[in-house]
Amino acid sequence: MLNYVNILTACCFYYIHLNIIKIMKYAFVLGTSAYIVPQGVISYADHEQSKPIIKINSIYHDNEPGSFLSVDLDIKDTHGNGVIVSNNTALGTGLKVETEQNSVKVFGADGALIIHVHQIDDEAALSLQLNITAELERNAPIAVIRIFGEFTTHDLRISAENEKLFINDEGYATSALAGNDLRFTEAGVVL
Repeated sequence: MLNYVNILTACCFYYIHLNIIKIMKYAFVLGTSAYIVPQGVISYADHEQSKPIIKINSIYHDNEPGSFLSVDLDIKDTHGNGVIVSNNTALGTGLKVETEQNSVKVFGADGALIIHVHQIDDEAALSLQLNITAELERNAPIAVIRIFGEFTTHDLRISAENEKLFINDEGYATSALAGNDLRFTEAGVVL
């Protein structure tokens, strides 16, 4: 009887563990590509280090008053100026941060948009391309985060437009991938 209880307990724990992992996935949409990962983090990586450059601290829930999208950023604008944002607050001068419940926009001193991090609602997510919606349905992320902008990090130039994601001169379009860790590298997007 004791072995049966232990097996049952282990099965319940495993089931709960799998469902918690499933609930905590995030989908990042850049251009026409979606990347689904367990944490709300995009990192820069080279052979020696991995450093978070975009981190989702909290997400907006339409049924929770007071909830909002909160991000940390550690990037540079296209001129090489540091863009550091902590919990939607710019650290340093020359940056302007505009927030809404589901959106964070960062502008440079010249007024140009550097990055827009936008949590899209379910209706907008389901109107994305078929390959993306199929992956969203399969992985059931807790939030779909769309990123637009043009910025740099370390030796990478990143441009996320409506139609394409560019890392340096390499373009990425129309893919939907799931993995464990979303990283921008010299080799491109790595999961």
